[in-house]
Amino acid sequence: MKIGFIGLGNVGGKLAGSILRNGLDLTVRDLDRKAAQGFIDQGAKWADSPAEMAASCDLIITCLPSPAASAAVMEAPDGILSALTPGKIWAEMSTTDEAEVKRLGAMVQAKGAEPVDCPVSGGCHRAATGNISIFAGCERATFERMLPTLTTLGRRILHTGPLGSASTLKVMTNYLATANLLTLCEALVTMERAGLDLATTYEAIKISSGTSFVHETESQVILNGSRDISFTMDLVLKDIGLFQTIADRANVPLEISPLMIQIFKDGIARYGARAQSDDIIKRLEEATGADIRAPGFPAEMVDDEPEEPGYEVIPKRG
Repeated sequence: MKIGFIGLGNVGGKLAGSILRNGLDLTVRDLDRKAAQGFIDQGAKWADSPAEMAASCDLIITCLPSPAASAAVMEAPDGILSALTPGKIWAEMSTTDEAEVKRLGAMVQAKGAEPVDCPVSGGCHRAATGNISIFAGCERATFERMLPTLTTLGRRILHTGPLGSASTLKVMTNYLATANLLTLCEALVTMERAGLDLATTYEAIKISSGTSFVHETESQVILNGSRDISFTMDLVLKDIGLFQTIADRANVPLEISPLMIQIFKDGIARYGARAQSDDIIKRLEEATGADIRAPGFPAEMVDDEPEEPGYEVIPKRG
């Protein structure tokens, strides 16, 4: 299968790297040609337009920062839709809105091609090693065609149901991760102000019922002081806003979500849209005079699990 990949940013570049590392036929494109050069040097081909990629590849993957960016790549005069033909697959790996991926998916199907929304979860460090989790929303037959590629890109692969279901679940997981981040910020600052040692606090959380994936990864770079997780505040605000939209459509009166949105809007006003998401702890550091740093923690998240072949996760049913 010839694979095309558009969007070589923090996550997309690492996913495309897994494709190339495993010897698959890869064509790449990014608005910044420099972002693609390393892939080209390693044997990937370059597409001068999304249409050129769609014409030459069997599977076209987009991994872009916003629904608007995906729509532009799909619908421009030289976009993917202009060159799609029957039998091809468009896979949307961006974190996007269910309604938008369905809208674009309908246009893909009108061309005789198949749409899949397959966002990832687990952080850039796991995208780099091929150990990230992937949700896939599509027809079962399309999922089975995609599965060999998905198990190259990720470790745990879940077929979530029809198109749009994966995006809905992905937004939910990002909401939960953000809620966890904010409570960890409050916990760390409170313990420091209460006189507790921060390294001991980290271990206490890690071995307790209060631990989580976010704690065991992001708390480390918070304590290091780098706060660098390759994910920015504007992307957090987009994702939790998408979750709020799902709740609004379903008439669910959320209480925590609006407060989280307010906190990140304030964070962006203070530190800028492209500040690292973990810089949100600065709000509490500044309010209390606390310094939430401790020696011995890494500046970046690192996946210490070896790369292994991916597999499909089967939900338990009765």
